[in-house]
Amino acid sequence: MRGCDANQSTSALFRGFFGTLPAGYHSPVPTGERVYVALGSNLGDREAHLAHARARVATLPRTRLLQVSRVEETAPIGPVPQGAYLNQMVLLETELEPRELLVRLHAIEAERGRVRTVRWGPRTLDLDIVRFGDRTVRDPDLSIPHPELPNRDFWLREIAELDADAPRPTSHVP
Repeated sequence: MRGCDANQSTSALFRGFFGTLPAGYHSPVPTGERVYVALGSNLGDREAHLAHARARVATLPRTRLLQVSRVEETAPIGPVPQGAYLNQMVLLETELEPRELLVRLHAIEAERGRVRTVRWGPRTLDLDIVRFGDRTVRDPDLSIPHPELPNRDFWLREIAELDADAPRPTSHVP
């Protein structure tokens, strides 16, 4: 093997030993932002839907699944009559941008048959970005932190389970 000096980058070292980096190569250890994603299901095999979501989120590019909370059954929220939800929070570290993560989460929902028809309606799988590092995003289809965070005690419990030092919102997020 050829020698290297301390100033060479990892990419330069890789090229020096193995040639060019493969297309799409990413470090297996992201150094991105910590993101809380809520998982919820109240249709079909709820446990299987959550398990699928956990497994798929763990395979997202430039993303690492750090922790998962316990699964909790909760009453539905909103005016539409429906069955109870199973809920869980996952903590990720990702280099993805919020919009890119949202698109990928929607694709995972679609894999489980999620159809967006009725607001607050029943669903096979619901994946919500609750917090994304310290970022604030206010777009028509993406709000970070999630505007319902202060109103969902189960999300607050799940976040506290994953990180006791996580800040607690004190009022409704604008």
